[in-house]
Amino acid sequence: MRVLGDPMLPLTNNAAERQLRHWVIARRISYGTRTLVGSNSLSLLASVIDTCRLRGASATNLLARAISAARLGLAAPALPPIAPHLLGRNGALMGI
Repeated sequence: MRVLGDPMLPLTNNAAERQLRHWVIARRISYGTRTLVGSNSLSLLASVIDTCRLRGASATNLLARAISAARLGLAAPALPPIAPHLLGRNGALMGI
């Protein structure tokens, strides 16, 4: 019911469904993963890739830095910041 209090929020979840569509198709084509670890790895990778894409950052660069940090025993790099034009009132993320 948050949509009633904030007119900037979309009335449907069509944007979220469109964003997940290519991952669902990839899962269908590849017959999914075989283990829980594989499923968790794919969902994490998909989340990082889509987050970078929405924030206008390179997922490849972020993943390369994360792998380099892991090899050196360092913490993973932070996700890129949210662009100011994507933030609404009170710093909340606006519907895309």
